[in-house]
Amino acid sequence: MSDNSSRLSLGVQSSRTARSEEDRDTLWDAWGSWSECSRTCGGGASYSLRRCLSSKTCEGQNIKYRTCSNVDCPPDTGDFRAQQCSAHADVRYQGQYHEWLPVYNDLDNPCALKCKAKGSGLLVELAPKVLDGTRCYTESLDMCISGHICFFEFNNSYQTGHAPLCVCGLPQMRMNCCCWETLEE
Repeated sequence: MSDNSSRLSLGVQSSRTARSEEDRDTLWDAWGSWSECSRTCGGGASYSLRRCLSSKTCEGQNIKYRTCSNVDCPPDTGDFRAQQCSAHADVRYQGQYHEWLPVYNDLDNPCALKCKAKGSGLLVELAPKVLDGTRCYTESLDMCISGHICFFEFNNSYQTGHAPLCVCGLPQMRMNCCCWETLEE
């Protein structure tokens, strides 16, 4: 494969770069270019993919993430989780249309889209995953990426067993990802 050849990978146009020293010693292809950011403001995520070149299992991950669009959104933009709930207003649920309001700070699964119907006690999980870049909790920089919680740390003191899943794009900031289920182990 030439250094600048392009390929379509999981619906994302990416351009492959020369294999790094790290990649040459493994069975992995070079990392692809970074995807578009999941958000235009308010903090989002971008990812890069690589392909296993072996018919056997490759050690390590085939995807890595970094933060992007880390600028404040204009005040009239509204809340990202609320926008996702509102997008379901034109879908009937139990035979009726509802105005959906976001449920925040869900300790059981903060990366699921849970919404409540305005004016009733109806609480529904409208999607198993919120969109990448959605904050896990209202007063936190932690965000959901691919249904997982990513913890943001401003120093190098916090590690999870799943830290290799993420690579951070901000100086002096670390992003660690882990599956919610493993947090309680």
